[in-house]
Amino acid sequence: MDAVSTRKIPLAERMRPRNLDEFHGQERLLGEGGVLREMAGGGELVSFILWGPPGVGKTTMARIIAQNTDSRWVAFSAVISGIKEIKSVMAEAEAFMKIEGKRTILFVDEIHRFNKAQQDAFLPYVENGTIVLVGATTENPSFEINSALLSRLKVFVLEELSLDALLTILRNALNDEERGLGAEKISASDEMLSRLAVYSSGDARTALNSLELALLLAKKRGLNELDERVIKEAIQQAVLKYDKGGEHHYNIISALHKSIRNSDADAALYWLARMLEAGEDPLYVARRLVRFASEDVGLAAPQALPQTVAAMHAVELIGMPEAKLALAQSVVFLALAPKSNAVYKAYGMAADDANNTMQHPVPMHLRNAPTKLMKDIGYGAGYQYAHDYENAKTEMKCLPKELQNRKYYKPTARGFEGKVKDASS
Repeated sequence: MDAVSTRKIPLAERMRPRNLDEFHGQERLLGEGGVLREMAGGGELVSFILWGPPGVGKTTMARIIAQNTDSRWVAFSAVISGIKEIKSVMAEAEAFMKIEGKRTILFVDEIHRFNKAQQDAFLPYVENGTIVLVGATTENPSFEINSALLSRLKVFVLEELSLDALLTILRNALNDEERGLGAEKISASDEMLSRLAVYSSGDARTALNSLELALLLAKKRGLNELDERVIKEAIQQAVLKYDKGGEHHYNIISALHKSIRNSDADAALYWLARMLEAGEDPLYVARRLVRFASEDVGLAAPQALPQTVAAMHAVELIGMPEAKLALAQSVVFLALAPKSNAVYKAYGMAADDANNTMQHPVPMHLRNAPTKLMKDIGYGAGYQYAHDYENAKTEMKCLPKELQNRKYYKPTARGFEGKVKDASS
């Protein structure tokens, strides 16, 4: 392919590493003594899945490792392939094994997109050694891969690329005259490349695409160096990695909840911003904060519940982006409030008794007696009206007699709940 044709291929594809020495990042797996480096060096593969975010080298890593084995390489994408294609590839793999005595390395990109039946089609061929299945996925294999297939695969977790790795990748692409942008003779400072790296959020593909666009803009303006304006236009905005129904969604809401619980207002605000700026449904966040108010703050700060409900109403009434501040205020309030899970634990214990013990009848003295018959048979007999007693409290038992000694609510000494504890002791 001539130089002009090569330039039509996206930079990220042209700069794809050709061997492990050109691969940057994933040192834990590919560094000295790393399991995948050892596997590649030995030439013997087991079936495995590469799980990680976009742009961290899953496909490239699989190709490089496969190069070091004496096997046939076949790749296809779960996005455009179905059970028909799987069966065809399996038949070819069996024929290759019989004729050549060698296995086929079958690389499946986006393997999580295959349904159960499609995934099951791989099982017998993985088990008998006809294929080495190598899958790549951005989704948690625990949820997206059949347990039967998953038990036959190793899972290797890839991490987002570090800033240092991204800077190296960008600098190499800018200077490489054979495959990269070196022939353009346009330079860039470390500061400008660092901005591209930061806004790429650990994704090499995004970083290289942004660099390619920045260079195109610079050429049109007759620049010989990438300046701040060009970089800003190429970036447009940060790539906020977030998936409303997947791993990032659950990880970040967990981080928000646990930061508030730990009374870390700064961390809580950061995780809130990560969700809202990435487009999370603000009502989802508001509902979680209402839950938190009762679960982790409770009666230590009774104002927490109305505070969070008010924030939820603000989201409903004025919408985004104005309601961001109402949610932020609510998050800071919850983080700084005294914490108690006494109500949460108390309800759990009461619910356990309600679900797992006999459905005990309501004591007679707690029943209403709207008719003479009901009164005659004892409904309401012995009821003590609390307001007629000192401190509006009587010695009357209100639990069924079988549960008389149950103690569900045990107030802490924190915040308002401390006063409740003192009053009840």
